[in-house]
Amino acid sequence: MSSLAQNFNLADEFNILRLICGLFFIPHIIGKFTERDYSMGFFEKAGMKPPAAFLWVALVVEVIFVIGLVFGIYTTYIAILAAIHLIIAAGAVWKVTGGKWLWNLGGAEYCVFWAICCIVVAMHG
Repeated sequence: MSSLAQNFNLADEFNILRLICGLFFIPHIIGKFTERDYSMGFFEKAGMKPPAAFLWVALVVEVIFVIGLVFGIYTTYIAILAAIHLIIAAGAVWKVTGGKWLWNLGGAEYCVFWAICCIVVAMHG
């Protein structure tokens, strides 16, 4: 395991990608708290029942992803799990939006891109 200082060396491009993959979960976590009704509606429309359970599971695993990816703890395993989580999210977005792809139209593109980045982190981790 590398040292904490090495995990935050921004001269290492892998660290930048790992940090981005982890830190980008923070707005998702905050959004699930600040827009709870919207999030519950999303989970329900995606067919995830009970939606409250899925909301809390998503919150917990996303917090774990932030901690693991940001601090470089079990990076390979956390990145694989994050990629799986994001592919499931992409599928849910695809279903809820009626098959929209482009992220700027609310589509699944962003989740797929982010999942691919997590896979690259897992491969390097």
